[in-house]
Amino acid sequence: MPGSSTKGIKTVLHPVSDLDRAKKVYAALLGTEPQADSSEYVGFDAAGQHIGLVPGGGPQGMDAPVAYWHVEDIEAKLAEVTAAGATVKEPVRKVGWGRRVATVTDPDGNVLGLLEDR
Repeated sequence: MPGSSTKGIKTVLHPVSDLDRAKKVYAALLGTEPQADSSEYVGFDAAGQHIGLVPGGGPQGMDAPVAYWHVEDIEAKLAEVTAAGATVKEPVRKVGWGRRVATVTDPDGNVLGLLEDR
């Protein structure tokens, strides 16, 4: 029944209220400087994972980190998971560096991220 497979969870995006302060904390935690650093996004590559900081977040619980499943075709996967019962939370949008993301919620309200690299 499944259409296309995923490449696994490789990206976790953390909503933050102060990008500059959070960048310092994550750089210390991960032991590396960010590979992507702008006023709209800060991204770290560490141990095969991508950890991203996105401005505009609130306290933990209200804007919890979201794990992103890497997919070949984001529109196809979005259609597949919504047909299976997921609800679109944020439609597909460009986030820079050739990436597009979307989020859905499962039937219990858990947020699942989809990410396509172009």
